[in-house]
Amino acid sequence: MFRRQSSQDPSGSSDAGTAADAADQKASGKGRPTPTRKEAEAARKQRVKPSLTRKEARKRQREAARAERDSTYKAMQAGDEAHFPERDRGPVRRYVRDFVDSRRLATEFFLPIMIGILALSLLPIPALVQTITLVWLGAIALVFAELGWLGFKLKRSIAERFGDDAGKGNIFYGIVRATQLRRLRLPKPAIKAGQPPRP
Repeated sequence: MFRRQSSQDPSGSSDAGTAADAADQKASGKGRPTPTRKEAEAARKQRVKPSLTRKEARKRQREAARAERDSTYKAMQAGDEAHFPERDRGPVRRYVRDFVDSRRLATEFFLPIMIGILALSLLPIPALVQTITLVWLGAIALVFAELGWLGFKLKRSIAERFGDDAGKGNIFYGIVRATQLRRLRLPKPAIKAGQPPRP
């Protein structure tokens, strides 16, 4: 009788001890890898920050893009070259801008002239339409001649100053700038017409 009781007690105490140890391990978090500081911080941020819907995510992207455009526009107005777009950066592009801005070009008025010609061509006056056609052809010829001359001079000047390391697209960059009104050019002209390009 005493033997049977003694054989049950140790097993009972052992089972109780095992259950207690398991409870302690569960309570203390043991039995699984401890999360790193980075993982814990990310989990905390995920709990605090609510997940965005697709519409909210698009709205935030548009706001961020608008803020970036505004910042770039202000930098181009102020002449802050560190924040210019990639296509406007570098000493070669700065020289191209100065080369174009230093000249008084009829080409910059091409777009307003074309708008005026288009508006006048709508008037039902045959003689006026013929005159406008001649003016339009003359304007086209003038633009091609002036841009051809500008491109030739610009290409030679870039080669003299920068050699073969000037990169590509500079002539087209200068021609596009020449067709814009001076007050609307971005980046904003840093020199006045008639002044030489900056060194």
